[in-house]
Amino acid sequence: GQPSYRLASGEVELYVTRKGGHMGPVTFDRKGRKIKPYSVAPWAREKLARGTPPIIETLRGDFFCLPFGGNDTPYRGEQHPIHGETANASWSFKGIEKDVGQQILHLSLRMKAREGRVDTRIRLVKGHNAVYLQHRVSGMSGPMNPGHHAMLKFPEAPGSGLISTSPFVFGQTFPGAFELPENGGYSCLKHGAVFKDLSKVPMLNGESTDLTRFPARKGFEDLVMVVADERLPLAWNAVSFPGEGYAWFALRDPRVLRQTVFWISNGGRHYAPWNGRHTAVMGLEEVTTYFGFGLAESVRKNALSAKGHPTALRLDARRPLAVNYIMGVAKIPRSFGRVKRVEPDKGGRVALVDAKGKSVKAPVDIDFLAD
Repeated sequence: GQPSYRLASGEVELYVTRKGGHMGPVTFDRKGRKIKPYSVAPWAREKLARGTPPIIETLRGDFFCLPFGGNDTPYRGEQHPIHGETANASWSFKGIEKDVGQQILHLSLRMKAREGRVDTRIRLVKGHNAVYLQHRVSGMSGPMNPGHHAMLKFPEAPGSGLISTSPFVFGQTFPGAFELPENGGYSCLKHGAVFKDLSKVPMLNGESTDLTRFPARKGFEDLVMVVADERLPLAWNAVSFPGEGYAWFALRDPRVLRQTVFWISNGGRHYAPWNGRHTAVMGLEEVTTYFGFGLAESVRKNALSAKGHPTALRLDARRPLAVNYIMGVAKIPRSFGRVKRVEPDKGGRVALVDAKGKSVKAPVDIDFLAD
């Protein structure tokens, strides 16, 4: 439903929308199982109401946010759209670059709300069921809260996906009402609840719930955030789909993208264009931000930064910032459980290890994160 750019290798085929630079659909193992882990909004081909933000019209897959969040509050005269111009404006095609065993889609965007430029290079490597993304921010100064916004579509069967993350040092639910019933939205997690374990998160009814299994809690929209341990050489998130025979994983530098926002979307929005039909979708969003509020809230002192967890980066126009990110899949047997560890393996691979010690390996260039 959107004009898009295509990039393909023997293993992966992907599309990136011109409007907003949303990457999706993506097909891994394209000559075999044709694994398609990302969501595409159910209204993708519908004509939406005048004034609908471009990000909502396009909503799919993964997109880069600069700045991340709602951005309702201006920051020093800057008024950014929800999740920034990068998720809403039209990207310019710069070309397909080729290297040995690699193809790279190069897109570019000149920013208006704050002077600067973002160059996106999406890389596919021969033999790898992975996508390598680099967003290079240049000519921009001052504080900024960047993020990625990957959204997975789970099989509708309850608990079909098993979610895990690298060790985190702090976890909290959204510090307020994420949705309001008077507006047609419903949430079930306790506001601002601090937790240490994703499998035991407080709910509004006084009980706790397990966020490591999804779909769950049909009829609700919720949001939580965990802060990665910045001492880790590599931060990761993973979802095992034993019934589908694969695990999805995402890798990042925890000193650039410090937190993960879990947007848990399972039919809790009944206003247009959602209309209760955006179900079994989880956003695993790698960010440096203060929840989903926006730039102003992330820059000023907040409850998270007061605990020593930065919620913004400081940009220097003379030194471009490279935000590198890897997403991929690995085939797993039906007996494979929740991922417990993701670790580099000799020979240019990563090993995904479950709680019982079963291991699967996937070719991945970890050094890309340091480029």
